Amino acid sequence: MGPLLWAQQDENFPPPEEQPEIEALSTTTAIVVDGRLNEGDWSRGKAVSNFFRREPRQGGSIKYDTEVKFLYDDKNLYIGAWCKDSVGIKGIRVQDLRRDFSWGENDIFGVALDPQNLKQYAQAFQTTPYGNQRDFQNFNGNNYDNGWNTLWRVRTQRSEEGYTVEIAIPFKTLRYDMPEDGKAVEWGVTLARYARRDIEVTSFPAIPQSFSPYRMTYAAKLTGIEVPPPSANIRIEPYLLYQYDEIQDGSSDISDGDFKLGGDVKWAINPRSVLDLTFNTDFAQADVDRAVNNLERFNIFFPERRQFFLENSGIWAGGLQQSIRPFFSRRIGLQGSFNAEPAPIDVGARFTQRTDKQAIAGLFVRQGSTSTSQASNFGVARYLRNYGRENNIGIMLTQRSDESSSELGLESNSNTTITLDGQIRPTSQLDIQYILTSSFDEQSGETGYAGRIFAGSTTNKYYFGWVTEYTDENYNPAMGFVRQTNVIRHNPGGYYIWRPKADLIRRWDPGVFANYNHDATDPSSFQQASLYIFPVYLWFKDNSFFEASLTPTWQNINFSFAPLGLEIEQDNYFYTRYFLRYNTDLSKKWSLSASYDFGDFYNGNRNTVRLSARIAPIPHAAITFDYEYNDLRKVGIERRDLTTDLVTVGSRFALNPRVQLSAFYQYNTFDEQGRWNVRASWEYQPLSFIYLVFNDTQINGLTDPFEEQQFIGKVTFLKQF
Repeated sequence: MGPLLWAQQDENFPPPEEQPEIEALSTTTAIVVDGRLNEGDWSRGKAVSNFFRREPRQGGSIKYDTEVKFLYDDKNLYIGAWCKDSVGIKGIRVQDLRRDFSWGENDIFGVALDPQNLKQYAQAFQTTPYGNQRDFQNFNGNNYDNGWNTLWRVRTQRSEEGYTVEIAIPFKTLRYDMPEDGKAVEWGVTLARYARRDIEVTSFPAIPQSFSPYRMTYAAKLTGIEVPPPSANIRIEPYLLYQYDEIQDGSSDISDGDFKLGGDVKWAINPRSVLDLTFNTDFAQADVDRAVNNLERFNIFFPERRQFFLENSGIWAGGLQQSIRPFFSRRIGLQGSFNAEPAPIDVGARFTQRTDKQAIAGLFVRQGSTSTSQASNFGVARYLRNYGRENNIGIMLTQRSDESSSELGLESNSNTTITLDGQIRPTSQLDIQYILTSSFDEQSGETGYAGRIFAGSTTNKYYFGWVTEYTDENYNPAMGFVRQTNVIRHNPGGYYIWRPKADLIRRWDPGVFANYNHDATDPSSFQQASLYIFPVYLWFKDNSFFEASLTPTWQNINFSFAPLGLEIEQDNYFYTRYFLRYNTDLSKKWSLSASYDFGDFYNGNRNTVRLSARIAPIPHAAITFDYEYNDLRKVGIERRDLTTDLVTVGSRFALNPRVQLSAFYQYNTFDEQGRWNVRASWEYQPLSFIYLVFNDTQINGLTDPFEEQQFIGKVTFLKQF
């Protein structure tokens, strides 16, 4: 049965037995990457045009036609796309011009390549009608490495008939093997287009709508390329930085300015192996964390934002889940906890090797000492074995060694974890993922264990999944993250996917998820349970959204617990909370979002209101506003009242995708903390930047008011040999 017939039945369909082919032609003249597609070579050859509709309904006729051709010369692979639109420029939806934009609220064209035919790995390149870039790696169709930035060029042109895209990807950017004598080059490739105005997602070749466009088992074959032999591929990226800090803490006033020199080196030893080195590493340009008011009993997960650690992060055990991660890079380069002040990184190295059978990776980082923390050494070793069509099994070892410091009175310590993990995909729609990990801490002498298993089925009509997690009280990954210790958690649930033919509603996903937690040391000792019931979970035709849900919750507070300083009496509680959420079409020039979370809260009551607004009259300018209001009444032992306001105002202005200015201000009434972050960037040549950054933090809720101001000027230069 062919994919199109399966599509008409609105079902998942298996990968094709014979892959469709796309032929790339050799250029006869130089290609100028300007988005115009006016060189004579673009008129040669056959365009790929028989795209497959994935959204809003699988299969059927396509409203936004796309034509794509491939060319190559001795240095680059070229992709030219003609994205047709009957209303042309007026129909374009682009929110801003930042790099690594998110899928969802922009018109997008993209290509994903699997030059080694691994079937479980893809390098993806995407752009908007305005030419901003997004590049990432994808593993197994669902794990993303969004921190992967590489050298490639794209330019676009907009017209009354649509927009054109011209992409040049250097062969040095890609990892491929030379074909055996007499054999032609065959690379895996998928193409995708998102026409945001009508939520139309199309791909070539056909891929079921319940999977991402990067499920490379469905990929077509790119043929006809005469690739150059892989050569010495070294990329250096030195930087020069000046940083000035001024701190006012009570009666003291400290200021300091300093120059800093460092950089990164990337060496593609061969198509399978890459060595990354970093010296005197600096992350001044990284996004800063936003403040959060935590009212739950669990640790808050703050995502990694630093480029060196984001790249290739998908290879480590733990994936993207936020409960049990034996290795979490946020523990490196900080003085202690996740939100502490930064510590210097003296040197780091990372090695990765991928073949169709296995992946090997290693990481070492030397962290320098500070006035409050000792020097530390971090090491990770990883081996992953692929088997079958889309299955793997892996092992990972982490080692953190904290050196002694007589000045600080700190003793040396060693912390080790060993982890077994893997994925089993018996069918294209069924996933099983597992992880079993153990930690040993030298100072405490304790050995701990944790594990997680997930099984889920995703089709075009429903999702169902079950997660069970175990973390004992002694599990302590000093290089990792755990949501909670001494807990066994069960989290089954699912939802039905209904795509009515009515014009108003595009998709309705009613469902329920259960969450049950009990002690790991004493399984009969209950901790917490809840039911997340969402009978109304609607996307409308323009992708505006409405949710109405309720969460009955059972709590056993048998420990010291004081959210936002409100001490909760140790007792059993039952309460139900209700949730309403709505957002307009977020791709328009203005958009609004609002939610109302209300109901009982332990022995009192809590109302939480969140409001967001965005104004983007043109892609070159956007202003955002976010507000969170918490109103707690008669909560805790003292039956106290508490209100908090968290206000965030942000803006982004861009001359083009390479020259941008962004800023945000945030104020939290809970601790009377205000924060400014202003960042200007100029990409004066591909992946070479000039940054100007200003940070200001003021905390008035302390006994002695605190203020820190920071100015950073940074220049990076990238050269690839």
